[in-house]
Amino acid sequence: MKDRNFLDTVMEFELQLESLQQQYNDIKKYVAHMVEEHQAIQTENLHLRRRLEELLSNDNTTSNVSSNKEKVSLLDIGEGYDNLARLYQEGFHVCHVHFGSSRKGEDCLFCLSFLNKQNG
Repeated sequence: MKDRNFLDTVMEFELQLESLQQQYNDIKKYVAHMVEEHQAIQTENLHLRRRLEELLSNDNTTSNVSSNKEKVSLLDIGEGYDNLARLYQEGFHVCHVHFGSSRKGEDCLFCLSFLNKQNG
C-alpha cells in the first residue's frame, strides 16, 4: 500500500512540474514579445528623432561642419543596428553566444537583450 501512495505522489509531482514548465514557457514567450515590442518602439522613436532633427536642420540653414559629422556618425550607428535587427527578424542570432546561426523560429533572450542595449 505504501508503494502505491509513493507512486501516486511521484506522478502528482511530475504533473506539477509539467504545469510549472508550461507556465515558465508562457512567461518566457511573453517577455520575449514585450522585449521585441519595446525594441520596435525604441527604433521608431529613434527614426522619428532623426526625422525631427532633419526637419529642424532644414529650417536652420546655418549649420556647421561638426554637427554634420555627428549626424553622419549617428546615422552610421543606426544603420548597423537596423541591419542587426533585420537579421534577427529574418531568423538569425545576433548575440555573441550564437551569432549567425539560425534561431529556428524561437526567440533568443540574449539577442533581444543585445538589441536592447544597442538602442539604449
